Amino acid sequence: MPVSAQAIRHQYLRHNKKFPHVWCPGCGNGIVMAALLRAFYRMELPKDEVVLASGIGCSGRMPTYLDFNTLHCTHGRALTFATGVKLANPALKVVVIMGDGDATAIGGNHFIHAARRNLDLTAIIINNSIYGMTGGQYSPTTPFGAYTTTSVYGHVEHAFSIAELAVTAGAAFVARSTVYHAELLDRLIEQAMNKPGFAVVEVISNCHVQYGRRNQLGDAVAMLGSFRDTAITVAKAAKLTAEEREGTITIGVLTDRELPVSTEEYEKLRQRAGEGRKI
Repeated sequence: MPVSAQAIRHQYLRHNKKFPHVWCPGCGNGIVMAALLRAFYRMELPKDEVVLASGIGCSGRMPTYLDFNTLHCTHGRALTFATGVKLANPALKVVVIMGDGDATAIGGNHFIHAARRNLDLTAIIINNSIYGMTGGQYSPTTPFGAYTTTSVYGHVEHAFSIAELAVTAGAAFVARSTVYHAELLDRLIEQAMNKPGFAVVEVISNCHVQYGRRNQLGDAVAMLGSFRDTAITVAKAAKLTAEEREGTITIGVLTDRELPVSTEEYEKLRQRAGEGRKI
């Protein structure tokens, strides 16, 4: 089915209730939201069968603009709320939208264990390397040496890779894109939502106001251009040494594996318990 921008706008946005949005002009969150809706449109999922959960931060505002069942949760706890929803009604498609700080700082343990359990959830993590909404503090993905409001002389800690952490922790599907690669992004989101188990899509995005300006990276267009110039495919990355991959962004599917799905195994357990069987 061809994607119609007008159909998407009228079908999925709370356009008479929540707009205008609060994002800065040029913010990558709008690109992510559009990619998510294109994926929903192609999948033809009934809105009442979808739940969007988010935490606190710039990305946390996204579900308020979308006409699905939505949860705006406490900081770092979106995955725990989403887990409860999925366990209560496994038939629902549950998508969790988080930022890098929300997902991997205060929400870090929840993220690791959601991957370990292989819960049937889709996690979209928008990584702009900073806490954008709360004043520009450094996050777990802020690069070494970068300037933020809490590292005014340069960041002395090292960033970790969200996608690689998800792979190591046990997620069934892990992919990465940037907001420049918008068409790739919606395909990866669609793959993630179709994947049984815990599926993660990391989206490298720009915060040109809080991060780009302090680090002399230019405006939104310049930062998107840098994503274009530094992104390499998974296939190309596999042929390079670690030194050659330095400063690049690997995009595409990092892992896609078949694993027992926690929510399905839990349902089997409930059935055995109801029948009085121990094994």
